[in-house]
Amino acid sequence: METEPAVPHPNAPAAGSKLGVHYAQCFGCGDEQEAGLHLQSTVGEGRTVHSQFTVTEAHQGAPGLAHGGLLACAFDEALGATVGNLLRKPAVTGKLETDFRRPVPVGSTLYITATLDGTAGRKIYVSADGRLDAEDGPIAVRARGLFVMVELEHFTTHGDPNALEKFREAAARGNREDWNINP
Repeated sequence: METEPAVPHPNAPAAGSKLGVHYAQCFGCGDEQEAGLHLQSTVGEGRTVHSQFTVTEAHQGAPGLAHGGLLACAFDEALGATVGNLLRKPAVTGKLETDFRRPVPVGSTLYITATLDGTAGRKIYVSADGRLDAEDGPIAVRARGLFVMVELEHFTTHGDPNALEKFREAAARGNREDWNINP
């Protein structure tokens, strides 16, 4: 399928902007999930977002190593943050492919750089590299994702019927002013 270049929205956060939590109870970026990833993201240049998280004992699969599914979760969050914040439209994961290249030990930090690759109608293509313990460290995980733009009603129809109200309440508490961008 032919794609068009992904062009960040004119109101996308500027390079260097730290991205906040999109939902306090989100396992990926939220601050109310004790065992969550607590992924932190910053807008990069052009079509990129840089994210990072530190692997804790709660994140292990094999003794001393991060669980592969949990790493896929981290990439889903990083790719979603890139799509939602740079394109300023709600989208959901349609497909996520991860390539595990080396083990990620407990206590290490994964530095993820995600890039908007292209769009085709409602489809958004994005990819990322995860480097071990430094922004220029060895690549431990690579991922490619397909996200699909949806209307906000997607979240109330298929999730909590009070989802939009919960986002409004979070915004009123100061957690996020643009809560409706990437719920």
